[in-house]
Amino acid sequence: MEARKTAEAENLLTDEDAYRDAWRLFLAGSDEKATTHAYLRRVVEQLPSRKVFLDVGAADGTTTRYLTPFFEHTVCIEPSEPMRRALARACPQAELVAEPVSEARVEARADLALLSHVLYYVPRAQWTATVARVLGWVAPGGVLLLVLQDPDNACMRMVRHFTGSRFDLRELAEELAALPPGLVADARLDVVPARYRSRDLDETVRVAGFHLSVPGCEPPAREAVEAYVRQHLGDGEGGYAMRHDQHVLRVTRPPA
Repeated sequence: MEARKTAEAENLLTDEDAYRDAWRLFLAGSDEKATTHAYLRRVVEQLPSRKVFLDVGAADGTTTRYLTPFFEHTVCIEPSEPMRRALARACPQAELVAEPVSEARVEARADLALLSHVLYYVPRAQWTATVARVLGWVAPGGVLLLVLQDPDNACMRMVRHFTGSRFDLRELAEELAALPPGLVADARLDVVPARYRSRDLDETVRVAGFHLSVPGCEPPAREAVEAYVRQHLGDGEGGYAMRHDQHVLRVTRPPA
């Protein structure tokens, strides 16, 4: 699953360095990490136990590094070798699992598990089975957080315009309610606001291209993306702005 995620992303922007550059530009212009980390801290503070944190698709470990100090032990699933190298530097104390979710073996049971922006790269028909497998690694009374962008925000309207793709966690919430007893006690949807801003057109077009890296979809021509950015993302003050609020499906396992 995560291996496909990395390969697809690298193909979009020709090479790994270009992909990482666009990712860094996006993070530099967005308040996503600040708002997400504040949300995650509130969730952590409400947990009845903080022994194990499981990060599924941890990538370079930016969020992993933020959450690790709250827990006694951290486990990360990340099949991409370049990402694992970055992850090992960011979180040297974390236990790293190289296999994808479908093959991974996780012995610890997590008080908090995070599956952030991974389901874009999982075929829609496999969402429920993937989440059910991860829930099997969550301790009784623990929480699994599933993160995707709000399908109706400005960023995902752009994605839908160019690719026709739509990713909606609200549909998944209904499917999780039908899972066998013992896996889900509660599932609720939270919204975490986020906004990207830039004064530079070329940078904004590169960031837009990063978000258009949808598996199975041919990347649009740069000219078409630039035209869309000019028409839809101008902030009226000579710059550019794009809302990319996130949906977080907070799934709680029944207590023991």
